[in-house]
Amino acid sequence: MEINLEKSSGLSEGMSLPGLRKSITQKQINLYAEASQDFNPIHIDENFVKKTPLGGTIAHGMLILAYVSQMMTVAFGRDWLVGGKLNVRFKEPARPGDTITVSGHISKLEKRGQETIINCDVQCCNQKNDLIITGEAKLGVKNNENSD
Repeated sequence: MEINLEKSSGLSEGMSLPGLRKSITQKQINLYAEASQDFNPIHIDENFVKKTPLGGTIAHGMLILAYVSQMMTVAFGRDWLVGGKLNVRFKEPARPGDTITVSGHISKLEKRGQETIINCDVQCCNQKNDLIITGEAKLGVKNNENSD
């Protein structure tokens, strides 16, 4: 469901981005630990983390952030992959058993010469509607020759 960038004039402030829902499992967290080589026990060692204020394992923040990037890729394709930027805050940890909803909308469009800068507000919430991540995403797209 990529947003049609052929007509950047078809984009509008307030337009919703195609949301995602992801279920977090300990298996996913373990696989991410292997891929990232981040074996911090707060992510993978249930016995260790039970003795901490966390009370249970938590997902890597970058795993959850990857879902934001996935949403932006679905919306903007190669333009996001080539020049997208994120500025986010991690508010709460995501845990095994959580269902994460990733959402966003276009907050501002700025025409600059041959390019339109697209600013988006993005967020991730768990099934209790607790904010996990909030922030902004930004990318530039070349204006269509036929656009204003």
